[in-house]
Amino acid sequence: MVAQAATLVVVDAISLRTDDGLTLEGEVHRPDATPAAKANAVICHPHPQHGGSKDHPLLWAIRISLVKRGFVVVTFNFRGVMGSEGSYTEGVEEVRDVAAAVTVARQEQPGPTFVAGWSFGANVALRAALQDERIDALALIGMPLSERRLSLPEPEVDELKAFDRPVLLVSGSEDPFSPPEEVLTLAGRLPRSTVEIVGEADHFFPRREREAGELVGAFAEATLLGGG
Repeated sequence: MVAQAATLVVVDAISLRTDDGLTLEGEVHRPDATPAAKANAVICHPHPQHGGSKDHPLLWAIRISLVKRGFVVVTFNFRGVMGSEGSYTEGVEEVRDVAAAVTVARQEQPGPTFVAGWSFGANVALRAALQDERIDALALIGMPLSERRLSLPEPEVDELKAFDRPVLLVSGSEDPFSPPEEVLTLAGRLPRSTVEIVGEADHFFPRREREAGELVGAFAEATLLGGG
């Protein structure tokens, strides 16, 4: 267990078990003292074949933003990444990994469930939420769109139009993978979407991690905890 007093985060290593029998490595992050936990969240990392893992600075900014607002947060490495069993499946079976993380998050802390994903993780998080009614709200950061979809599965337009849960779409103004105009098109297909464009930021949000993290945390709090 690692305590990070400056951010009131307590971290414990955990294992997650998928429904197809894989063990994934992860961590649970919870408020140390104040505020008391009120809800749970899962964070999904970027592309496994391009260095993506749960430990990127942007994902740390998101988890800190959520924990300080009273969320117990589960982070994990997708199948085939570092200490997680299995192998990369081009985003197809990775939805099982998200489901396993949601199960653990809800065991760790009852209450509403929030899922955030960045890049590859955003694509998988959205497709997982379309299948899993336990997920109450989403944040999709740098969602791969346009000609740079990374050959990942895409939800059907009708599925998106029928999705009636809150979704935050965050993109950098200079993101070639998630161009703002394409983000707005996606938002038009999601009935309860909110769009935030981070100025002078690209796909990796260099030096803007905290700003992006605060956007995600504030949305989760306002949407699921009645704050903001």
